[in-house]
Amino acid sequence: MSDSLDPSFSLPLEIDSVKGFLDPVEGAELYRRALDACALGPCLEIGSYCGKSTVYLGQACKSQNRTLFAVDHHRGSEEHQLGQEYHDPEIFDDGLQVVDTFKLFRDTLRRADIESHVVPLVASSLVAARDWQTPLGLVFIDGGHSFEAAQSDYDSWAPHVTSGGVLAIHDLFPDPDTGGQAPITIWRQALDSGLFDDLGVVRTLGVLRRR
Repeated sequence: MSDSLDPSFSLPLEIDSVKGFLDPVEGAELYRRALDACALGPCLEIGSYCGKSTVYLGQACKSQNRTLFAVDHHRGSEEHQLGQEYHDPEIFDDGLQVVDTFKLFRDTLRRADIESHVVPLVASSLVAARDWQTPLGLVFIDGGHSFEAAQSDYDSWAPHVTSGGVLAIHDLFPDPDTGGQAPITIWRQALDSGLFDDLGVVRTLGVLRRR
């Protein structure tokens, strides 16, 4: 068992054994917000990668007998591709010459014992959203970090956050020298829309509530 920085829960596996870039403090915040959001509807994440955020959100959904929809094409973001900054040979299929994180993601679900409450949607965010109708208690955006990808994720999924629900956006960097600007751009857009209230920023995780 891995102790969380939030004393109210513990994780069913050693979280550092899961590849990913989510800080444990951010993970604990996602867990806490998802617990409350489950009263309003299922949760959904865009950008599961190998399942680190899925463990936190899935654990919260499991405790409330809710469902987490995990949207990811599992071909990696721009920075994971061959020759890029965050390329990892372990997630690269040499035979097909493509990134493939789905096997590691499924293994994370099994080890965390959350398969019964997580529905993987192996598709791009845009395709998954095309015919989506279900109101969501929480949406977590952590997909592609290009401006085009982030904008598409926001446009596709923010409208599905139900009243009182949570929109969380990862990797907010006010200083362009410390990180890409696409996530913080859509976070500011959400604030400027008048549809969301600011619940604060935890490390690089911005949390908003739908009015």
